[in-house]
Amino acid sequence: MFKTIKLRKKIVRIVSLILLTLGAIAVMMPLAWMLLSSFKSPAQGNKMPPEWLPKKAEEAIINDQEYYLYEMPVDGTIKKLALIEKNGPIGTFVNPENPAETYELRITDGERAMQIYVSWENYVKALTMVPFGKYLVNTMIIVVFATLGTVISSVMVAYGFSRFKVKSFKWLFLILLGTIMLPTQVTLIPTFILFRYIGWYDTLLPLIVPAFFANAWDVFLFRQFFMSIPLELDDAARIDGANPLQILWYVILPQSKPVIITVTIFSILYAWNDFFNPLIYLQSEKNWTISLGLQMFNAIYRNNDAYLLAASVVTLIPIVILYFIAQRYFIQGVVVSGVKG
Repeated sequence: MFKTIKLRKKIVRIVSLILLTLGAIAVMMPLAWMLLSSFKSPAQGNKMPPEWLPKKAEEAIINDQEYYLYEMPVDGTIKKLALIEKNGPIGTFVNPENPAETYELRITDGERAMQIYVSWENYVKALTMVPFGKYLVNTMIIVVFATLGTVISSVMVAYGFSRFKVKSFKWLFLILLGTIMLPTQVTLIPTFILFRYIGWYDTLLPLIVPAFFANAWDVFLFRQFFMSIPLELDDAARIDGANPLQILWYVILPQSKPVIITVTIFSILYAWNDFFNPLIYLQSEKNWTISLGLQMFNAIYRNNDAYLLAASVVTLIPIVILYFIAQRYFIQGVVVSGVKG
């Protein structure tokens, strides 16, 4: 009986591992396709049916001229021959190693010889066709200040909701959580009119300043984490003469690294990938962000998929690096923040 239970558990683990592996492969396939396609030549990028690996046609120089090589069947063997002349379906092929060796063969009997070739120049061209450097600077400014504002304001609000006992705070917190259900489109027009009236339209300020007024989701995460910290620590610090801000700085925040890093990652991801708000508030190209730059790049160079994918890979690299560096704190913060409510 014990052997049967053990066998069943082993089978469940194996099946679970297989399913997780297949799921991981399915999730990673689009990323792998994007990375490999970013190294393809423009011609191969538009080829149908598509190919996974970046390749280019092999060529040979015969009599100071370049000719494409084909893999053709000759006397039961496959040879790489250069096609030097076409006459309908029949082609004149030459052995590049022995130009005197010629063949008259049907072109459709073989296929063009291809070799693995990585087009590193795609990245250079993609990043120089449009001012991606300026887009990157604008995006970094928004990311840094918006993230700083989000963390500071959310910490202050969550600290009040988690530590100060006021009757009305419960209802205020419920109202705050209710704003999560409020669609962005409801406040879009009045907010846009306000920012245009005070002269902030076509500047980075509408994308930075609102972050300093907190948001319900981040306040909820911080509050849940703060409530898991024992109140006895606050009392001990208060006996030692600490005021509320000192308690926050010296007692609460040192224990809140996981949730701080979690909110920081969320904020960075949102600011980095945000397309809607920059599209609404930014008009001049000098103020565009990475997301707007990629959209414009796609509109202008829509026939050069390899260049677009190369630019996309470059914009993805910082986020991937950030996640792998902070993933331990990220997972810990999400789990712990939902333990106590």
